[in-house]
Amino acid sequence: MYETVLVPTDGSETATSAVDHAIDAAQRHDATVHLLYVVDSSVANAAPGLAMSEIKEKLEPEGERALAELESKVEEADLETVTEMRKGTPDTEILNYIDNADADLVVMGSTGKSIRERERVGSVTDSLVRKAGVPVMSVPGN
Repeated sequence: MYETVLVPTDGSETATSAVDHAIDAAQRHDATVHLLYVVDSSVANAAPGLAMSEIKEKLEPEGERALAELESKVEEADLETVTEMRKGTPDTEILNYIDNADADLVVMGSTGKSIRERERVGSVTDSLVRKAGVPVMSVPGN
């Protein structure tokens, strides 16, 4: 039923718990787990005076850490994994990734790290539930 399970992450605890659900689904269906971190280009608008390159320089290490943490969990489960980092608007980039990777299932946290991120990530999750042409599992925060 599922061959490609996508887990978008923002590095939050909720995203980390979402990967456990993705691992379970992938094990049941012998699927590949794709991990995606999007460097949010809207952050540039919230930080006037900083160039996008400076913002990327600050956010990319966070994305690399988040991807490595989840990749480790997936590899411990002995599943094939693919990781990718993109730059742009999270919901748009995730929807594009779904199409490009031919994802069958998206598993993601329902909230982000900070209050601002919770609002933004929550809206990303809501957007994907409405727009994705595949099932989206929204994992609630603790």
